[in-house]
Amino acid sequence: MQNERLARAALSRLMEPQDAAGLALVHVAGAEDALRIATGQVSYGPGLEQDITGLLAEHSSVNSWAGLGAALKRWAPRIPDLAPERDLATMQRLGGRMIIPADSLWPRQLYDLGLHQPICLWWRGVELELPPAAKAVALVGSRDSTSYGASVTGDLAYSLAQRGFTVVSGGAYGIDAHAHRAALAGGSDAMPTIAVMAGGVDRFYPSGNEDLLRAVANQGAVLAEVPPGSAPTRYRFLQRNRLIAALASVTVVVEARWRSGALNTAHHAETLGRAVGAVPGSVHSANSAGCHRLMREGGAVCVTDAGEIAELASPSGQSLPDEKSGQSADHDGLTLEDLILLDALPLRAASSVEKLCSVAGLGAESVRAGLGRLALLGLAASEKGGWKRTKQST
Repeated sequence: MQNERLARAALSRLMEPQDAAGLALVHVAGAEDALRIATGQVSYGPGLEQDITGLLAEHSSVNSWAGLGAALKRWAPRIPDLAPERDLATMQRLGGRMIIPADSLWPRQLYDLGLHQPICLWWRGVELELPPAAKAVALVGSRDSTSYGASVTGDLAYSLAQRGFTVVSGGAYGIDAHAHRAALAGGSDAMPTIAVMAGGVDRFYPSGNEDLLRAVANQGAVLAEVPPGSAPTRYRFLQRNRLIAALASVTVVVEARWRSGALNTAHHAETLGRAVGAVPGSVHSANSAGCHRLMREGGAVCVTDAGEIAELASPSGQSLPDEKSGQSADHDGLTLEDLILLDALPLRAASSVEKLCSVAGLGAESVRAGLGRLALLGLAASEKGGWKRTKQST
């Protein structure tokens, strides 16, 4: 286990987050051999490259693959900087730790990312298991939040924490900060909030939120997939958004401009089949334009209080017709596309979105949106990056 831990620590410095070639290499060869190959300690044969090519071909998000040789050249400049023992010692000095998928603290909902699951997580926080996705809600939005956005975020985060939900956000100014602060105020014995960083957790960023993020680390968790000393680049901000979306069952955008990083988080949530909520605002406010865009163009649900968000987070749904009348079946009210998709879902082994597109004869966007609706009704469940029926849907 210690060798794998050291290997993953080194790989997280060698490769950028969501480096498809690197993640595929780790998936095919294992972390220890992947590090030896990536650093030129051992050679590799054509079989390995064929396996990586096949794995990448299964993931439609990977557009190009120049071969393992090109990836090795890309990683080579970082090899002299690898010092996993030093990075682990830094975390120990900070009272933190690094966790890997084999650890009990590893968040199981990250398996839903499939190939794009992080190599490891650098963790500063209480030594408690992160809550399952069903008990976590992501609240995200603009850094330049308005007084309205701050007020709504505070109400939502405080009420969600009071209900036992963990609030996940990105530690930034604006909506993120209001979400963390209110969750800390409303949290009880459960982990009140999680901040997912774009840079190393050895330095709280932005500096203006240092006291807040220190409080998050003392009562919840501050996480990153990049090692100590890593700078929070724009690319890493975009990549960490997938972790925020994956950790929670619902992503709620409180305020967002027409083009906003918060919309990127919502897109990741939709891709994972997670529910997305958006808070409405004034039609005259540029800070709400992105929320209105999500509701009009995407699959976002309009939410106005913590109760509505809690309904979205419930894996079995809390307001289904059969619960109110005792007469309607689970399948009543489904659209034709959703019924076709439900029929295409396997009962035992989980199926990928690509496979479901083929079986159901539907487009990828329709399948992803349909899976989100079926999951909210408790008729479909995500497992290790794939989807299958639940027993109640049979």
